[in-house]
Amino acid sequence: MQTVASRLPHDDLMAELKALNARFIHNYVTNDVDSHDAMMHADFICIGPKGTRQNRADYLKQWATQFDPEVVVYWDVRDEVITIIDNVALVRSTNKRTIRRDGTETTSMSTYTDTYLFQKGQWKCIQAQIQTLPPESYPGDETIVSVYLKGKRQ
Repeated sequence: MQTVASRLPHDDLMAELKALNARFIHNYVTNDVDSHDAMMHADFICIGPKGTRQNRADYLKQWATQFDPEVVVYWDVRDEVITIIDNVALVRSTNKRTIRRDGTETTSMSTYTDTYLFQKGQWKCIQAQIQTLPPESYPGDETIVSVYLKGKRQ
């Protein structure tokens, strides 16, 4: 069995996982179900902010229409932390979003952990877990990795 450690130097593995995290977010912002589906493990599950579990099929169905750039006018990725342990990677980040409805803007943040398994020569996301953050836990703007305005990467 090919292990991650025997495949690439650590810096290359980190770059690959950072690229996967960027792709994950871009897929979300652009409602790209096909690209996202290709990243998912067959046994994928999502655990939402209220602890609900969502299977792969329902998750992908929701993915197709979940992001509306006319409502989510600002989206960023920040505070990215990646840990690799053998053939498992934990990709953690926080998203800040500003939602505009009826002329009113609301800003909030949520943090997530995506768990990737290296299998058959590639990383596949086996679980995504997201949690809403209280304002006192918001990471600072100095940790911003990427920004989207009305669905367009800046």
